[in-house]
Amino acid sequence: MRIGLVCPYAFDVPGGVQFHVRDLAEFFLAEGHEVRVLAPVDDPEADLPAYVTSCGRAVPVRYNGSVARLTFGPVTSSRVSRWLEDGDFDVLHLHEPITPSASLMALWASSEPVVATFHTANLRSRAMHAANPLLRPSTEKIRARIAVSEEARQTVRRHLGGDAYIIPNGVDTSRFTPDGATTRWSGTPERPTLAFLGRIDEPRKGLAVVVAAMPHILDALPGARLVVAGPGEVDEIAAALDPRVRAATEFLGAVSEDDKVALLRSADLYVAPHTGGESFGIVLVEAMAAGAPVLASDLEAFVAVLGDGPAGLTFPVGDSEALARAVIELVRHPGERHRLRDLGLRRARSFDWNVVAQRVMAVYETVIEGADNSPTESLVRGGLLGRLRWPTRGEA
Repeated sequence: MRIGLVCPYAFDVPGGVQFHVRDLAEFFLAEGHEVRVLAPVDDPEADLPAYVTSCGRAVPVRYNGSVARLTFGPVTSSRVSRWLEDGDFDVLHLHEPITPSASLMALWASSEPVVATFHTANLRSRAMHAANPLLRPSTEKIRARIAVSEEARQTVRRHLGGDAYIIPNGVDTSRFTPDGATTRWSGTPERPTLAFLGRIDEPRKGLAVVVAAMPHILDALPGARLVVAGPGEVDEIAAALDPRVRAATEFLGAVSEDDKVALLRSADLYVAPHTGGESFGIVLVEAMAAGAPVLASDLEAFVAVLGDGPAGLTFPVGDSEALARAVIELVRHPGERHRLRDLGLRRARSFDWNVVAQRVMAVYETVIEGADNSPTESLVRGGLLGRLRWPTRGEA
């Protein structure tokens, strides 16, 4: 099958959508399909995979509590059209198709069967609501919609109408399998390691919440160490910390994939204190796959990822005192952490690309065969929905 994937965000800048597109492309390439990816690029000199084509230089745009790097305009339009003509795809898979970037331009120009994946959860988006009448003629070209979570699905239904299959983000869980190796981040009973991953200057990632919890944690666990991995300006944030918290905190900055895996494998506890704007929670899956017990804010998307087990514990969003209490309790009870570790390892397998990609391929095959863009009675009888169904939280 000839598959065209379009990413609206700069491919050479780390991000959940970029990683999703990359991993999906590489999985299908390994399966013997022809796959090409079109995306903006931040650095014209970036070393891109052979399957990626740049459609132009990206520019930063603030959106949904973050900064998206997009591209738009006549040069991009020309490159998108040429890529589509050269590709002659059996199916075109657009990610975030209404984001004003390459995906939207590919939707306008496409004649191939179109599949669209929606990653964003933003039920109160005035921009999406206002743009709906303008976008409707284009979105009607989409033959099948995928949402990475129930929250993303509800965003689609509210702002665009119609429905979507829920197919979560995938993770190559084999890359994270615990190996027991000791690293400089490995904790001890006297010096447990708490890990945080995310942009440190992006408020919704919640670094401020865990930092506010640290004095309480250190009162009970004087040797506790917080290891923070993620890009952002460290100096200003570090300078504002209480001296005791600063001494207990290690800022790694942006880390390689190998170091991210090593940190997650080494953590006594992975803390996800995010405050909003999350439609899934890929880092929770990565942490579980690495064997790190998970403590996360009770965002709906995170609760869904952890499942009914649950495969991790949660605390109220933004409640640093509740976070501190949970950390102290878990560190003092290694048996509970081991229980969460085992549940997490099992839960993570539900999100492995071997599972997720098969469901994406089921959508492709149905679209190519001319199915409608929403589930129908014939599809139910034919078993497609059974192939696409995200395992329920009780099936961890």
